[in-house]
Amino acid sequence: MTMIINLKNKIFWSTIQKILLLVLVFCAFVSCTKKEQLQIASFQTPTGWGYTISNDSKILIKQSIIPVISQVKSFDSENDALKVANLVVKKLNQNISPSVTKKDLILLKIKL
Repeated sequence: MTMIINLKNKIFWSTIQKILLLVLVFCAFVSCTKKEQLQIASFQTPTGWGYTISNDSKILIKQSIIPVISQVKSFDSENDALKVANLVVKKLNQNISPSVTKKDLILLKIKL
């Protein structure tokens, strides 16, 4: 009788260990999955184009003017706005400052 109880006890603890291992693997998988992508969108302004960068429907950045230039001017085209938005997202994904420099604008061939 004692042997049967010991055997049942071992099977019980073996099952618990398997379940715990499965839960740990699941938690590791969930924690390592890629975080949600940032979304970009363009919008028209009275004088041109701007862009937004959002995550989970929350706007993180709304840029209606070209950064780092002395004039208050929107992007001339939707394509220009989206090029800069993509650069900012790339920087954010690399965990570096999302600021845009004049050199960045020149390299992207943004019409100033």
